Amino acid sequence: MRNAYENVDYYRDELNKEGVTPEDIETVDDITKLPFTTKEDFRDEYPDGLFAVDDDEIIRIHASSGTTGKPKIVSYTEDDLEVWSEVVARSLAAAGVEAGDTVQNAYGYGLFTGGLGLHYGVEELGATVIPIGGGNTQRQVEMLEDLESDAIACTPSYALYLAETAQEMGVDIKELPLRAVIFGAEPCTDPMREEIEERLDVTGIDIYGLSEIIGPGVSNECYEAQDGLHIWEDRFFPEVIDPETGEPLPVGEEGELVLTTLSKEALPVLRYRTGDLTSLTYETCECGRTMVRMDNVTGRADDLVIVRGVNFYPSEIEDVVLEFDEVAPYYRIDLDRVDNLDTLEVTIEREPEFDGSVDDLRDRVMTRLQNVLSFTPDTLTIAEPGGIERTKVGKVKRVYDHR
Repeated sequence: MRNAYENVDYYRDELNKEGVTPEDIETVDDITKLPFTTKEDFRDEYPDGLFAVDDDEIIRIHASSGTTGKPKIVSYTEDDLEVWSEVVARSLAAAGVEAGDTVQNAYGYGLFTGGLGLHYGVEELGATVIPIGGGNTQRQVEMLEDLESDAIACTPSYALYLAETAQEMGVDIKELPLRAVIFGAEPCTDPMREEIEERLDVTGIDIYGLSEIIGPGVSNECYEAQDGLHIWEDRFFPEVIDPETGEPLPVGEEGELVLTTLSKEALPVLRYRTGDLTSLTYETCECGRTMVRMDNVTGRADDLVIVRGVNFYPSEIEDVVLEFDEVAPYYRIDLDRVDNLDTLEVTIEREPEFDGSVDDLRDRVMTRLQNVLSFTPDTLTIAEPGGIERTKVGKVKRVYDHR
């Protein structure tokens, strides 16, 4: 709080407006006196308006992977990088990675925090990192096979694409030593996790983070229980709020995750609204860890889709898609407006082994979508195998709003 107040003009101005000074923060409960920080604040203060240290103390710059408007620029001191390596190493250890293991890092290197964040955490843990980066999927499969990687870090959608590519190459990925996929950078529902675990014969472990807070390593599932993500709360303080009112919610209720950095030097962040929907539990985990856990992110507050006055999240459609063995784990949502009325088109893809009636499959999936969404999509298209664009690197785009 003091670092932000004394060294960041933006925070000092905002706190002065609220009549709050560092001396007013005496207990954890006083955090509600502080204003929220949003992604718009990062963009308004672009590029370095939120930095708390001089340029000569900054030894690393990263940026968000956003595709619209200005990226969110983030900075690190030497101590910040040590903290980052530490929390990623903790995350990997929770995921079952040990010193001496080999971790294939399929996150993108560069401005995106995923690649280098995982890289230094693997080295901090004493494991071996293969810095292959994103894409090059056939090479990824070869490296898994030839170097006998114990774990791979990538997005969940890329893990499925990796399994598909291995099958095309004639490689039985289930026979490889690979035992864990550490996935992040996009939400992963339980059905998608089950699909990853089944197709690769691995344990799927969710890692969570965001550039504005530090990068990957804010929280992580444990290998033993896979029952929520342990937040490293000596470094990041979590809250869950009502996304509409901004009011804190009781423990266990789902809402928008808010994070405050507790030890960042270059970029202290107060009450950052992540947009991610989750809930918190403070019960001791089966693995023995006592830090607060967040539930797997079910979606984003700003991903809410409204069609003809009905609200839903894309993850609800994903859940339906993954219920059907005859359907591949890929989908696309197209929103449009015809004669001032919203339209919703859902495209799914049949599995190569499916040889039944496409019309019957369409009817069954449509009925399930109607029950889940409480309204009827205008069109449900079942594409041929491979008919939906794959995610070969980076985050997948599933919703196309043409309205």
